[in-house]
Amino acid sequence: MSTPHGALFLVPVSLGDTACSHILPDEVQAVARRLRHFVVENAKTARTELKRLEHPGPLRDIDIQALPEKDAPAALDALLAPALQGHDIGLMSEAGCPAVADPGARLVERAHALDIQVRPLVGPSSILLALMASGLNGQSFAFNGYLPVSESERDGRIRQLEDESRRLQRTQIFIETPYRNERLFDALLANCRPTTRLCVARELTTDNEWVGSAGIADWRRKPRPELARRPTLFLFLAS
Repeated sequence: MSTPHGALFLVPVSLGDTACSHILPDEVQAVARRLRHFVVENAKTARTELKRLEHPGPLRDIDIQALPEKDAPAALDALLAPALQGHDIGLMSEAGCPAVADPGARLVERAHALDIQVRPLVGPSSILLALMASGLNGQSFAFNGYLPVSESERDGRIRQLEDESRRLQRTQIFIETPYRNERLFDALLANCRPTTRLCVARELTTDNEWVGSAGIADWRRKPRPELARRPTLFLFLAS
């Protein structure tokens, strides 16, 4: 008689230095604490998160495996082997929800192919939290990841996304490496039309959380937000 498969639990993690009780329901914390197998982006970061969760097991005894950098079906199958043997597995990202703007989606896809049940758990998504707080269109939106590093390519991409936003009435969402936040903010003010509405969402769910949303013309007159080296999402909607 074959052993029933375990499940792949998608375990949300903190977006910063935030108590788990502030961002995760009790039931989600209980599920995460009973798991003994994890697939993660970075083992060191994952151990820190498990400490934050007050995982009862000795960390040295927990099976923590890193996702491969490239698509490799055999490697993904090896990571999912415990589930095929009847053990539940937890998938954790570096921040927020696994498999959303996250390489963990590859493991989820493979789990479905192997008929392993996928169980998403409730937790913080910086993308959705920023959209919720923006006051922009939540019926049509797109997450665009990082914009190009090259100044000319970045500025061209901003104008392209603004044109698409105006045409489709779609909220455009993107992020930047924290040390380049201020340069991106300046580029948005320089390239977007005065009537385009821009939201800046910084350090969500932490004690330093701050969200501002206004037209580009108003942003040009307002005091600059403190964005240097602080995790931030940018959203805009053109009219």
